[in-house]
Amino acid sequence: MPHRRSAFFISDRTGITAESLGNALLTQFDMLEFKRETIPFIDTIEKAEEVARHICARAESDQHQPIVFISVVNAKVRSSLHVEDSALVIDFFDSFIGLLETELGHKATQTVGKSHGIVDNEQYDHRIEAVNFSLNHDDGVKLKDLDEADVILVGVSRSGKTPTCLYLALQYGVKAANYPLTPEDLDSPTLPRILLPFKQKIFGLTIDPQRLHHIRSERRPDSRYASIDNCRREVNEAESMFRHHGVPFISTTHKSIEEIASTILHKTGISRRF
Repeated sequence: MPHRRSAFFISDRTGITAESLGNALLTQFDMLEFKRETIPFIDTIEKAEEVARHICARAESDQHQPIVFISVVNAKVRSSLHVEDSALVIDFFDSFIGLLETELGHKATQTVGKSHGIVDNEQYDHRIEAVNFSLNHDDGVKLKDLDEADVILVGVSRSGKTPTCLYLALQYGVKAANYPLTPEDLDSPTLPRILLPFKQKIFGLTIDPQRLHHIRSERRPDSRYASIDNCRREVNEAESMFRHHGVPFISTTHKSIEEIASTILHKTGISRRF
C-alpha cells in the first residue's frame, strides 16, 4: 500500500473553500491516498504559528512533505504560516488576489468571511426558506403548496431524491420537493394524480437496479423491497413512466449529489435563487 500523504486545508473561516478547491485538485491523483485534516478559523498570527508548528511536526513524523492548501485573507496571518521549508504550500488568495487587483485596478478589501458568512440577510433568509420548503415536502409528506416548487424530483425509493433536494435548497436557494413512486403508482400507466397539475416541474431520478439493491439491502436486508427482481421491476416501470410522459430524467448511479444538482439546473434552466 502506498504511503498516505498528509493534506491540510487551512482557513480563516469554515474551511469549505479550501476543502472544495483542494479536494478538486487531489481527486486528480486517485492512485494515491491522502490523510486529510481541515483546520478552520485560523484568523490570528498566534493561531497561524501554532498550526505551522503542527504541520512541521507532521512533516517530520511522516518523512514526506505535507500538502497545505491555504484560504486565508489577511496577509500577515498568511505569512505566519511559514511552512514552505517543510510542506508544499498552495495559497489560493496569494495566487489570485494580486492578478485580480492588477486587472481590476482596485485593492482587495481583505474582508474575512465574505464567501460563507451572512453578507446579505435577504439572500440568507431566502436560502433558509428553500431548505425549510424541501424538508416540509420530503418524500411526499406534504403535498400542498407544490405550485411554489421550482422543481419536483420523482423516482423510486432510495434513488437520491432527498439529499439532492436539500443540496439544491442549501447551495442554490431552489425550492425542491420530492415524491417517491410507490408500487401503486408504478402499477398505473399515468403519473400520480397529485403531480398531474405540475407536470412541467417534474424531473425524474433513476438508478441502476444492482446499485439500488445494494442500498436497500443495507436498510432492509432480505426483504422483497430490497430484492434484485423488485428493484429491476421498479426501475424499469419508473423509466417507462418518464418516457411515456416526456419527463426528463437522469441516472444517479455514478453521480455525486453536486453533479446531480448541477445537471438538473442545466437541463431545466432553473437558475440560482440568491
